[in-house]
Amino acid sequence: MKVAKATRAAPIIGQVKNDIDRVFDRFYTPSLGEAALPGFPFEHMGTLGGEWTPALDVTETEKEYLIRCEVPGIHKENLDISVNGSLLRITGHKEAIQEGKGESYLYREREAGTFARTLRLPVPIEEGKVEAAYQDGILTVRVPKAATALSKKVLIK
Repeated sequence: MKVAKATRAAPIIGQVKNDIDRVFDRFYTPSLGEAALPGFPFEHMGTLGGEWTPALDVTETEKEYLIRCEVPGIHKENLDISVNGSLLRITGHKEAIQEGKGESYLYREREAGTFARTLRLPVPIEEGKVEAAYQDGILTVRVPKAATALSKKVLIK
């Protein structure tokens, strides 16, 4: 009996999500590039994104944003974070694991290649004070809000 070699199969839901994202990117992202990205919570992940998209969560406190990005199996040296105005961009590269001698994949699901996630935060941020930590496959980025962006109580006269 001959066994067919299986290739990486993307879940149908993931394919549909990517197709829908591309459609919305056409409507909401002008052709001027990243500087014209739509405002938070929208994110651009289309053709500029990469080969795969790691999951991330964004939370907010009074003083900062907290971004947690799932990037298991990536060495921190292969991750990059850049800040430009209110844009935060996380990029990285995950190496594909090669077949061993005499092995051939029957089924392959693990993601590999490059990725990019770009977020536009709704208020100015302290670019020089952004901090990042990587532990157990989770990249945590702390993005302090600029002092002028913190909510202030207005006295009514």
